[in-house]
Amino acid sequence: MGFDFIEAQGEDFERALESTGFGKFHFALLAVCGLIYMDTAISITIMSFVLPSAQCDFQMTSSDKGLLTAAPMLGMLLGSYFWGCLADTKGRKIVLIWTLLMDGICGILSAVSQLYTIFMILRFLSGFAIAGAMGICFPYLGEFQPSKYRETILCWMEMFWTIGVIVLPGLAWLSIPLEIDLVSDVFKFKSWNLFVIICSIPSILLGVWLFFFPESPKFLLDIGEPDAALDILKNIYSSNSGDSASNYPIKSLREKSRTFSVISSQSNKSIRSLSLRKPKELKMLIAEIWAQTKALCKAPHLKYTIITCLIQFGLTTSYYTLMIWFPELFYRFEEFETMHPGESASVCDVSASVTNATRMFRETANPADEFCGEPIEDSVYLHTLIIGIACIPTSLWLPLCVHKLGAKFFLIFSLLVAAGVTFGLYFVTSSTSNLVLSCIFEALTSLGISTVYCVMVDLFPTNLRVMAAALSLTFGRLGALLGNVLFGYLIDLECVVPIVLFGSLLVGAGLLCFLLPNTGKGALD
Repeated sequence: MGFDFIEAQGEDFERALESTGFGKFHFALLAVCGLIYMDTAISITIMSFVLPSAQCDFQMTSSDKGLLTAAPMLGMLLGSYFWGCLADTKGRKIVLIWTLLMDGICGILSAVSQLYTIFMILRFLSGFAIAGAMGICFPYLGEFQPSKYRETILCWMEMFWTIGVIVLPGLAWLSIPLEIDLVSDVFKFKSWNLFVIICSIPSILLGVWLFFFPESPKFLLDIGEPDAALDILKNIYSSNSGDSASNYPIKSLREKSRTFSVISSQSNKSIRSLSLRKPKELKMLIAEIWAQTKALCKAPHLKYTIITCLIQFGLTTSYYTLMIWFPELFYRFEEFETMHPGESASVCDVSASVTNATRMFRETANPADEFCGEPIEDSVYLHTLIIGIACIPTSLWLPLCVHKLGAKFFLIFSLLVAAGVTFGLYFVTSSTSNLVLSCIFEALTSLGISTVYCVMVDLFPTNLRVMAAALSLTFGRLGALLGNVLFGYLIDLECVVPIVLFGSLLVGAGLLCFLLPNTGKGALD
Protein backbone atom coordinates (compact mmCIF):
# COMPACT_ATOMS: atom_id res chain seq x y z
CA MET A 1 0.00 0.00 0.00
CA GLY A 2 1.20 3.52 -0.69
CA PHE A 3 1.22 6.27 -3.29
CA ASP A 4 2.41 6.21 -6.90
CA PHE A 5 3.14 9.49 -8.60
CA ILE A 6 2.69 9.96 -12.34
CA GLU A 7 5.13 12.61 -13.44
CA ALA A 8 3.98 15.28 -15.89
CA GLN A 9 4.98 18.83 -16.69
CA GLY A 10 5.49 20.28 -13.21
CA GLU A 11 4.88 23.89 -14.21
CA ASP A 12 1.41 23.37 -15.66
CA PHE A 13 -0.65 24.05 -12.57
CA GLU A 14 1.43 27.06 -11.55
CA ARG A 15 1.03 28.55 -15.05
CA ALA A 16 -2.69 27.81 -14.93
CA LEU A 17 -3.00 29.50 -11.55
CA GLU A 18 -1.10 32.58 -12.75
CA SER A 19 -3.34 32.72 -15.84
CA THR A 20 -6.40 33.29 -13.62
CA GLY A 21 -4.95 36.68 -12.68
CA PHE A 22 -5.13 38.14 -9.20
CA GLY A 23 -8.18 40.09 -8.20
CA LYS A 24 -11.74 39.94 -6.95
CA PHE A 25 -11.85 36.22 -6.21
CA HIS A 26 -8.56 36.22 -4.29
CA PHE A 27 -9.62 39.16 -2.14
CA ALA A 28 -12.94 37.48 -1.35
CA LEU A 29 -11.13 34.26 -0.48
CA LEU A 30 -8.70 36.13 1.77
CA ALA A 31 -11.68 37.77 3.46
CA VAL A 32 -13.48 34.51 4.25
CA CYS A 33 -10.32 32.65 5.31
CA GLY A 34 -9.18 35.62 7.35
CA LEU A 35 -12.54 35.84 9.09
CA ILE A 36 -12.35 32.09 9.82
CA TYR A 37 -8.93 32.63 11.40
CA MET A 38 -10.33 35.59 13.34
CA ASP A 39 -13.20 33.37 14.47
CA THR A 40 -10.76 30.74 15.74
CA ALA A 41 -9.00 33.42 17.79
CA ILE A 42 -12.32 34.33 19.39
CA SER A 43 -13.43 30.73 19.93
CA ILE A 44 -10.13 29.63 21.47
CA THR A 45 -9.64 32.58 23.83
CA ILE A 46 -13.29 33.16 24.80
CA MET A 47 -12.71 31.28 28.05
CA SER A 48 -10.45 34.06 29.30
CA PHE A 49 -13.57 36.19 29.94
CA VAL A 50 -15.92 33.36 30.79
CA LEU A 51 -13.73 32.22 33.72
CA PRO A 52 -14.23 35.23 36.02
CA SER A 53 -17.76 35.88 34.75
CA ALA A 54 -19.12 32.36 35.26
CA GLN A 55 -17.19 31.69 38.48
CA CYS A 56 -20.21 32.38 40.69
CA ASP A 57 -22.77 30.43 38.63
CA PHE A 58 -20.58 27.32 38.38
CA GLN A 59 -18.86 27.80 41.78
CA MET A 60 -15.37 27.35 40.35
CA THR A 61 -12.07 27.16 42.21
CA SER A 62 -8.77 27.90 40.44
CA SER A 63 -8.36 24.20 39.68
CA ASP A 64 -11.91 24.08 38.28
CA LYS A 65 -11.00 26.99 36.02
CA GLY A 66 -7.89 25.13 34.91
CA LEU A 67 -9.97 22.10 33.96
CA LEU A 68 -12.49 24.27 32.12
CA THR A 69 -9.80 25.99 30.05
CA ALA A 70 -8.23 22.58 29.38
CA ALA A 71 -11.49 21.12 28.01
CA PRO A 72 -11.44 22.93 24.63
CA MET A 73 -7.70 22.27 24.43
CA LEU A 74 -8.39 18.55 24.83
CA GLY A 75 -10.99 18.87 22.10
CA MET A 76 -8.46 20.55 19.82
CA LEU A 77 -5.90 17.88 20.69
CA LEU A 78 -8.25 15.11 19.56
CA GLY A 79 -9.80 17.06 16.68
CA SER A 80 -6.72 18.40 14.92
CA TYR A 81 -5.56 15.19 13.27
CA PHE A 82 -9.08 13.85 12.76
CA TRP A 83 -10.10 16.85 10.66
CA GLY A 84 -6.70 17.01 8.97
CA CYS A 85 -7.09 13.44 7.74
CA LEU A 86 -10.56 14.19 6.39
CA ALA A 87 -9.38 17.40 4.70
CA ASP A 88 -6.59 15.58 2.86
CA THR A 89 -9.00 12.89 1.64
CA LYS A 90 -12.51 14.39 1.44
CA GLY A 91 -11.56 17.97 0.59
CA ARG A 92 -10.69 21.27 2.27
CA LYS A 93 -13.96 23.13 1.72
CA ILE A 94 -16.45 20.57 3.00
CA VAL A 95 -14.44 19.87 6.16
CA LEU A 96 -14.13 23.61 6.85
CA ILE A 97 -17.92 23.89 6.62
CA TRP A 98 -18.45 20.94 8.97
CA THR A 99 -16.05 22.30 11.57
CA LEU A 100 -17.48 25.83 11.56
CA LEU A 101 -21.09 24.71 11.85
CA MET A 102 -20.23 22.29 14.65
CA ASP A 103 -18.30 24.96 16.56
CA GLY A 104 -21.15 27.46 16.27
CA ILE A 105 -23.88 25.02 17.31
CA CYS A 106 -21.91 23.66 20.28
CA GLY A 107 -21.05 27.21 21.33
CA ILE A 108 -24.71 28.28 21.40
CA LEU A 109 -25.72 25.13 23.29
CA SER A 110 -22.96 25.73 25.85
CA ALA A 111 -24.28 29.25 26.43
CA VAL A 112 -27.61 27.92 27.66
CA SER A 113 -26.28 24.91 29.58
CA GLN A 114 -26.96 25.03 33.30
CA LEU A 115 -24.36 22.63 34.69
CA TYR A 116 -20.59 23.01 34.90
CA THR A 117 -20.06 19.49 33.52
CA ILE A 118 -22.35 20.01 30.52
CA PHE A 119 -20.77 23.38 29.79
CA MET A 120 -17.31 21.78 29.90
CA ILE A 121 -18.36 18.95 27.53
CA LEU A 122 -19.81 21.39 25.00
CA ARG A 123 -16.69 23.57 25.14
CA PHE A 124 -14.72 20.37 24.53
CA LEU A 125 -16.79 19.71 21.40
CA SER A 126 -16.36 23.32 20.29
CA GLY A 127 -12.61 22.96 20.65
CA PHE A 128 -12.75 19.64 18.76
CA ALA A 129 -14.41 21.45 15.84
CA ILE A 130 -12.46 24.70 15.75
CA ALA A 131 -9.15 22.83 15.61
CA GLY A 132 -10.11 21.67 12.14
CA ALA A 133 -10.94 25.15 10.90
CA MET A 134 -7.68 26.53 12.25
CA GLY A 135 -5.56 23.82 10.62
CA ILE A 136 -7.28 23.92 7.23
CA CYS A 137 -7.82 27.61 6.46
CA PHE A 138 -4.13 28.30 5.71
CA PRO A 139 -3.64 25.40 3.22
CA TYR A 140 -7.03 26.14 1.65
CA LEU A 141 -6.09 29.79 1.10
CA GLY A 142 -2.53 29.03 0.02
CA GLU A 143 -3.48 26.50 -2.67
CA PHE A 144 -5.31 29.21 -4.64
CA GLN A 145 -2.34 31.62 -4.65
CA PRO A 146 0.34 31.98 -7.36
CA SER A 147 3.81 31.52 -5.86
CA LYS A 148 4.75 35.21 -6.14
CA TYR A 149 1.79 36.22 -3.94
CA ARG A 150 1.37 33.18 -1.73
CA GLU A 151 3.62 33.95 1.22
CA THR A 152 2.51 37.58 1.43
CA ILE A 153 -1.19 36.67 1.28
CA LEU A 154 -0.77 34.01 3.95
CA CYS A 155 1.05 36.47 6.18
CA TRP A 156 -1.89 38.89 5.99
CA MET A 157 -3.83 36.26 7.95
CA GLU A 158 -1.96 37.45 11.06
CA MET A 159 -3.86 40.73 10.84
CA PHE A 160 -7.17 38.88 11.07
CA TRP A 161 -5.97 37.06 14.19
CA THR A 162 -5.10 40.45 15.66
CA ILE A 163 -8.58 41.73 14.82
CA GLY A 164 -10.01 38.72 16.64
CA VAL A 165 -7.91 39.46 19.71
CA ILE A 166 -9.22 43.06 19.63
CA VAL A 167 -12.84 42.17 18.93
CA LEU A 168 -13.10 39.62 21.77
CA PRO A 169 -12.55 42.02 24.71
CA GLY A 170 -14.67 44.60 22.90
CA LEU A 171 -17.59 42.17 22.72
CA ALA A 172 -17.00 41.13 26.33
CA TRP A 173 -16.95 44.76 27.48
CA LEU A 174 -20.20 45.50 25.65
CA SER A 175 -22.11 42.42 26.79
CA ILE A 176 -20.83 41.07 30.13
CA PRO A 177 -21.46 44.25 32.20
CA LEU A 178 -25.10 44.31 31.03
CA GLU A 179 -27.58 43.73 33.82
CA ILE A 180 -29.16 40.56 32.47
CA ASP A 181 -30.41 38.15 35.10
CA LEU A 182 -33.09 35.74 33.88
CA VAL A 183 -33.51 33.20 36.65
CA SER A 184 -36.07 30.48 37.29
CA ASP A 185 -36.04 27.22 39.20
CA VAL A 186 -34.41 25.34 36.32
CA PHE A 187 -32.84 28.02 34.12
CA LYS A 188 -30.36 30.86 34.51
CA PHE A 189 -29.32 33.27 31.79
CA LYS A 190 -26.95 36.14 32.47
CA SER A 191 -24.87 38.55 30.47
CA TRP A 192 -21.93 36.16 30.08
CA ASN A 193 -24.29 33.62 28.49
CA LEU A 194 -25.24 36.26 25.92
CA PHE A 195 -21.54 36.92 25.33
CA VAL A 196 -20.95 33.24 24.51
CA ILE A 197 -23.86 33.21 22.06
CA ILE A 198 -22.61 36.35 20.28
CA CYS A 199 -19.15 34.79 19.90
CA SER A 200 -20.64 31.56 18.48
CA ILE A 201 -22.81 33.03 15.73
CA PRO A 202 -19.93 34.00 13.35
CA SER A 203 -18.91 30.34 12.99
CA ILE A 204 -22.34 29.46 11.62
CA LEU A 205 -22.42 32.47 9.27
CA LEU A 206 -18.94 31.69 7.93
CA GLY A 207 -19.84 28.04 7.42
CA VAL A 208 -22.81 29.11 5.29
CA TRP A 209 -20.72 31.63 3.33
CA LEU A 210 -18.19 28.93 2.43
CA PHE A 211 -20.86 27.10 0.39
CA PHE A 212 -20.34 29.80 -2.25
CA PHE A 213 -16.59 29.09 -2.63
CA PRO A 214 -14.99 26.26 -4.64
CA GLU A 215 -12.91 23.33 -3.52
CA SER A 216 -9.14 23.75 -3.78
CA PRO A 217 -8.19 23.08 -7.43
CA LYS A 218 -4.75 21.88 -6.30
CA PHE A 219 -6.42 19.25 -4.11
CA LEU A 220 -8.73 18.16 -6.95
CA LEU A 221 -5.81 17.86 -9.33
CA ASP A 222 -3.86 15.88 -6.77
CA ILE A 223 -6.64 13.29 -6.33
CA GLY A 224 -7.07 12.86 -10.07
CA GLU A 225 -9.94 15.23 -10.95
CA PRO A 226 -8.29 17.60 -13.46
CA ASP A 227 -11.51 18.55 -15.25
CA ALA A 228 -13.12 19.72 -12.01
CA ALA A 229 -9.94 21.65 -11.15
CA LEU A 230 -9.91 23.30 -14.58
CA ASP A 231 -13.55 24.36 -14.27
CA ILE A 232 -12.73 26.09 -10.97
CA LEU A 233 -9.74 27.89 -12.49
CA LYS A 234 -11.93 29.06 -15.38
CA ASN A 235 -14.45 30.53 -12.94
CA ILE A 236 -11.67 32.25 -10.97
CA TYR A 237 -10.38 33.75 -14.23
CA SER A 238 -13.86 35.02 -15.08
CA SER A 239 -14.33 36.51 -11.60
CA ASN A 240 -10.97 38.29 -11.67
CA SER A 241 -11.03 39.55 -15.26
CA GLY A 242 -14.74 39.98 -15.98
CA ASP A 243 -14.16 37.97 -19.17
CA SER A 244 -16.01 34.82 -20.17
CA ALA A 245 -14.74 31.58 -18.60
CA SER A 246 -14.50 30.12 -22.10
CA ASN A 247 -11.69 32.58 -22.89
CA TYR A 248 -9.46 31.18 -20.14
CA PRO A 249 -6.17 30.48 -21.99
CA ILE A 250 -5.46 27.10 -20.38
CA LYS A 251 -7.44 24.29 -22.01
CA SER A 252 -6.16 21.28 -20.10
CA LEU A 253 -4.22 20.50 -16.95
CA ARG A 254 -1.36 18.06 -16.68
CA GLU A 255 0.25 17.69 -13.31
CA LYS A 256 1.72 14.90 -11.24
CA SER A 257 -1.25 13.01 -9.90
CA ARG A 258 -1.61 10.91 -6.78
CA THR A 259 -3.09 7.45 -7.18
CA PHE A 260 -4.52 5.51 -4.28
CA SER A 261 -3.47 1.89 -4.42
CA VAL A 262 -6.14 0.53 -2.11
CA ILE A 263 -8.94 2.48 -3.75
CA SER A 264 -7.80 1.91 -7.33
CA SER A 265 -7.54 -1.84 -6.76
CA GLN A 266 -10.88 -2.21 -4.97
CA SER A 267 -13.11 0.55 -6.31
CA ASN A 268 -13.49 2.89 -9.26
CA LYS A 269 -14.66 5.68 -6.99
CA SER A 270 -12.82 8.89 -6.28
CA ILE A 271 -11.54 9.16 -2.74
CA ARG A 272 -13.86 12.15 -2.21
CA SER A 273 -16.92 10.03 -2.97
CA LEU A 274 -16.20 7.34 -0.39
CA SER A 275 -18.97 7.22 2.20
CA LEU A 276 -18.14 7.28 5.91
CA ARG A 277 -21.36 5.33 6.55
CA LYS A 278 -20.43 2.28 4.44
CA PRO A 279 -18.04 -0.04 6.31
CA LYS A 280 -16.17 -1.20 3.19
CA GLU A 281 -15.56 2.32 1.89
CA LEU A 282 -14.72 3.61 5.36
CA LYS A 283 -12.11 0.85 5.65
CA MET A 284 -10.55 1.93 2.35
CA LEU A 285 -10.52 5.56 3.47
CA ILE A 286 -8.82 4.66 6.75
CA ALA A 287 -6.26 2.61 4.83
CA GLU A 288 -5.33 5.58 2.66
CA ILE A 289 -5.18 7.89 5.67
CA TRP A 290 -2.83 5.43 7.38
CA ALA A 291 -0.65 5.38 4.26
CA GLN A 292 -0.42 9.17 4.29
CA THR A 293 0.38 9.16 7.99
CA LYS A 294 3.23 6.72 7.39
CA ALA A 295 4.50 8.97 4.59
CA LEU A 296 4.80 11.83 7.09
CA CYS A 297 6.94 9.60 9.29
CA LYS A 298 9.39 8.64 6.56
CA ALA A 299 12.11 10.46 4.64
CA PRO A 300 12.08 13.07 3.22
CA HIS A 301 9.26 14.41 5.43
CA LEU A 302 10.17 12.93 8.82
CA LYS A 303 12.72 15.63 9.71
CA TYR A 304 10.33 18.53 9.21
CA THR A 305 7.43 16.62 10.78
CA ILE A 306 9.40 16.28 14.01
CA ILE A 307 10.72 19.86 13.96
CA THR A 308 7.32 21.48 13.30
CA CYS A 309 5.63 19.34 15.96
CA LEU A 310 8.20 20.38 18.58
CA ILE A 311 8.00 24.05 17.57
CA GLN A 312 4.21 23.97 17.84
CA PHE A 313 4.42 22.27 21.24
CA GLY A 314 6.71 24.91 22.71
CA LEU A 315 4.97 27.89 21.12
CA THR A 316 1.36 26.82 21.62
CA THR A 317 1.85 25.68 25.22
CA SER A 318 3.10 29.11 26.20
CA TYR A 319 0.77 31.17 24.04
CA TYR A 320 -2.60 29.64 24.80
CA THR A 321 -1.91 29.13 28.47
CA LEU A 322 -0.75 32.67 29.17
CA MET A 323 -3.25 34.40 26.88
CA ILE A 324 -6.20 32.61 28.45
CA TRP A 325 -4.93 33.43 31.93
CA PHE A 326 -3.85 37.05 31.33
CA PRO A 327 -7.33 38.50 32.11
CA GLU A 328 -7.33 36.47 35.33
CA LEU A 329 -3.91 37.93 36.22
CA PHE A 330 -5.18 41.45 35.47
CA TYR A 331 -8.15 40.71 37.69
CA ARG A 332 -5.84 39.62 40.51
CA PHE A 333 -3.70 42.76 40.14
CA GLU A 334 -6.84 44.88 40.37
CA GLU A 335 -7.90 43.02 43.52
CA PHE A 336 -4.45 43.42 45.09
CA GLU A 337 -4.20 47.13 44.28
CA THR A 338 -7.66 47.64 45.78
CA MET A 339 -6.67 45.81 48.99
CA HIS A 340 -3.18 47.40 49.17
CA PRO A 341 -3.28 50.91 47.63
CA GLY A 342 0.09 52.26 46.60
CA GLU A 343 1.95 48.99 47.17
CA SER A 344 3.88 47.12 44.48
CA ALA A 345 4.38 43.37 44.26
CA SER A 346 5.43 40.68 41.81
CA VAL A 347 2.84 38.64 39.97
CA CYS A 348 3.57 35.72 42.27
CA ASP A 349 3.13 37.84 45.41
CA VAL A 350 -0.10 39.24 43.99
CA SER A 351 -1.47 35.76 43.28
CA ALA A 352 -0.52 34.56 46.76
CA SER A 353 -2.10 37.60 48.42
CA VAL A 354 -5.36 37.34 46.48
CA THR A 355 -5.50 33.59 47.08
CA ASN A 356 -5.04 34.05 50.83
CA ALA A 357 -7.71 36.76 50.89
CA THR A 358 -10.08 34.47 49.00
CA ARG A 359 -9.35 31.64 51.44
CA MET A 360 -10.09 33.89 54.43
CA PHE A 361 -13.27 35.10 52.77
CA ARG A 362 -14.47 31.53 52.32
CA GLU A 363 -13.93 30.82 55.99
CA THR A 364 -16.15 33.71 57.05
CA ALA A 365 -18.61 34.20 54.21
CA ASN A 366 -21.96 32.64 53.55
CA PRO A 367 -21.25 29.33 51.74
CA ALA A 368 -23.67 30.32 48.98
CA ASP A 369 -21.55 33.39 48.19
CA GLU A 370 -18.04 32.02 48.58
CA PHE A 371 -17.37 31.80 44.84
CA CYS A 372 -18.99 35.12 43.93
CA GLY A 373 -16.55 38.00 43.77
CA GLU A 374 -16.87 41.49 42.38
CA PRO A 375 -17.71 42.00 38.68
CA ILE A 376 -14.82 42.30 36.26
CA GLU A 377 -13.37 45.81 36.39
CA ASP A 378 -13.47 47.91 33.24
CA SER A 379 -9.68 48.13 33.38
CA VAL A 380 -9.43 44.36 32.78
CA TYR A 381 -11.36 44.71 29.50
CA LEU A 382 -9.31 47.77 28.59
CA HIS A 383 -6.00 46.03 29.28
CA THR A 384 -6.96 43.05 27.14
CA LEU A 385 -8.12 45.39 24.37
CA ILE A 386 -4.78 47.20 24.52
CA ILE A 387 -2.98 43.86 24.16
CA GLY A 388 -4.84 43.26 20.91
CA ILE A 389 -4.15 46.75 19.58
CA ALA A 390 -0.46 46.28 20.40
CA CYS A 391 -0.37 43.45 17.84
CA ILE A 392 -1.21 45.72 14.91
CA PRO A 393 2.40 46.87 14.21
CA THR A 394 3.75 43.31 14.02
CA SER A 395 0.71 42.21 11.98
CA LEU A 396 1.62 44.85 9.39
CA TRP A 397 5.37 44.23 9.64
CA LEU A 398 5.04 40.53 8.75
CA PRO A 399 3.33 40.72 5.30
CA LEU A 400 5.14 43.91 4.29
CA CYS A 401 8.63 42.58 5.02
CA VAL A 402 8.35 38.79 4.74
CA HIS A 403 9.87 38.74 1.25
CA LYS A 404 12.85 40.79 2.42
CA LEU A 405 13.53 39.10 5.74
CA GLY A 406 11.98 35.66 5.22
CA ALA A 407 9.46 33.76 7.32
CA LYS A 408 12.29 31.94 9.11
CA PHE A 409 13.62 35.23 10.50
CA PHE A 410 10.21 36.18 11.87
CA LEU A 411 9.85 32.81 13.57
CA ILE A 412 13.23 32.95 15.29
CA PHE A 413 12.88 36.60 16.29
CA SER A 414 9.35 36.26 17.67
CA LEU A 415 10.03 33.11 19.69
CA LEU A 416 13.31 34.16 21.30
CA VAL A 417 12.15 37.66 22.21
CA ALA A 418 8.85 36.25 23.53
CA ALA A 419 10.87 33.89 25.72
CA GLY A 420 12.70 36.85 27.26
CA VAL A 421 9.38 38.59 27.88
CA THR A 422 8.00 35.48 29.58
CA PHE A 423 10.95 35.33 31.98
CA GLY A 424 10.39 39.04 32.59
CA LEU A 425 6.88 38.38 33.93
CA TYR A 426 8.48 37.27 37.19
CA PHE A 427 9.91 40.74 37.73
CA VAL A 428 6.80 42.86 37.08
CA THR A 429 5.62 44.82 40.12
CA SER A 430 2.47 46.55 38.90
CA SER A 431 -0.50 46.07 36.61
CA THR A 432 1.06 48.59 34.20
CA SER A 433 4.33 46.69 33.79
CA ASN A 434 2.34 43.46 33.52
CA LEU A 435 0.32 45.05 30.72
CA VAL A 436 3.42 46.18 28.80
CA LEU A 437 4.99 42.72 28.87
CA SER A 438 1.66 41.10 28.03
CA CYS A 439 1.36 43.32 24.94
CA ILE A 440 4.81 42.36 23.71
CA PHE A 441 4.20 38.69 24.44
CA GLU A 442 0.89 38.58 22.56
CA ALA A 443 2.27 40.51 19.57
CA LEU A 444 5.26 38.21 19.16
CA THR A 445 3.74 34.82 19.91
CA SER A 446 0.69 35.38 17.68
CA LEU A 447 3.13 36.45 14.97
CA GLY A 448 5.01 33.19 15.49
CA ILE A 449 1.87 31.04 15.29
CA SER A 450 0.75 32.58 11.99
CA THR A 451 4.25 32.27 10.53
CA VAL A 452 4.44 28.56 11.40
CA TYR A 453 1.30 27.95 9.32
CA CYS A 454 2.74 29.97 6.43
CA VAL A 455 5.95 27.92 6.48
CA MET A 456 4.11 24.58 6.61
CA VAL A 457 2.17 25.35 3.42
CA ASP A 458 5.51 25.26 1.58
CA LEU A 459 7.19 22.48 3.58
CA PHE A 460 4.81 19.64 2.68
CA PRO A 461 3.19 18.42 -0.59
CA THR A 462 -0.54 18.74 -1.27
CA ASN A 463 -1.50 15.23 -0.19
CA LEU A 464 0.24 15.66 3.20
CA ARG A 465 -0.12 19.41 3.79
CA VAL A 466 -3.19 19.56 6.02
CA MET A 467 -2.32 16.33 7.83
CA ALA A 468 1.15 17.67 8.63
CA ALA A 469 -0.34 20.91 9.94
CA ALA A 470 -2.90 18.89 11.91
CA LEU A 471 -0.24 16.64 13.43
CA SER A 472 1.79 19.63 14.58
CA LEU A 473 -1.39 21.22 15.91
CA THR A 474 -2.07 18.04 17.87
CA PHE A 475 1.27 18.41 19.63
CA GLY A 476 0.54 22.08 20.22
CA ARG A 477 -2.85 21.35 21.72
CA LEU A 478 -1.33 18.67 23.95
CA GLY A 479 1.01 21.34 25.29
CA ALA A 480 -1.85 23.83 25.69
CA LEU A 481 -3.89 21.22 27.54
CA LEU A 482 -1.07 20.40 29.94
CA GLY A 483 -0.18 24.08 30.32
CA ASN A 484 -3.67 25.17 31.31
CA VAL A 485 -4.10 22.36 33.82
CA LEU A 486 -0.66 23.02 35.35
CA PHE A 487 -1.17 26.78 35.45
CA GLY A 488 -4.49 26.40 37.22
CA TYR A 489 -2.80 24.46 40.02
CA LEU A 490 0.60 26.18 40.14
CA ILE A 491 -0.55 29.82 40.01
CA ASP A 492 -1.79 29.45 43.59
CA LEU A 493 1.09 27.24 44.81
CA GLU A 494 4.40 28.11 43.13
CA CYS A 495 3.84 30.50 40.27
CA VAL A 496 7.52 30.89 39.35
CA VAL A 497 7.51 27.32 37.99
CA PRO A 498 5.13 27.91 35.04
CA ILE A 499 6.91 31.17 34.16
CA VAL A 500 10.29 29.44 33.90
CA LEU A 501 8.74 26.44 32.14
CA PHE A 502 6.96 28.45 29.45
CA GLY A 503 9.95 30.71 28.87
CA SER A 504 12.20 27.67 28.41
CA LEU A 505 9.77 26.10 25.93
CA LEU A 506 9.84 29.25 23.81
CA VAL A 507 13.64 29.27 23.80
CA GLY A 508 13.69 25.65 22.65
CA ALA A 509 11.15 26.33 19.89
CA GLY A 510 13.13 29.36 18.71
CA LEU A 511 16.34 27.37 18.45
CA LEU A 512 14.61 24.61 16.47
CA CYS A 513 13.56 27.18 13.88
CA PHE A 514 17.20 27.46 12.77
CA LEU A 515 16.77 23.95 11.29
CA LEU A 516 13.95 25.03 8.97
CA PRO A 517 14.63 25.92 5.31
CA ASN A 518 13.81 29.27 3.75
CA THR A 519 10.35 29.07 2.14
CA GLY A 520 7.96 31.01 -0.06
CA LYS A 521 9.80 31.11 -3.37
CA GLY A 522 8.67 28.06 -5.34
CA ALA A 523 5.51 26.50 -6.71
CA LEU A 524 3.50 24.20 -4.45
CA ASP A 525 4.14 20.46 -4.77
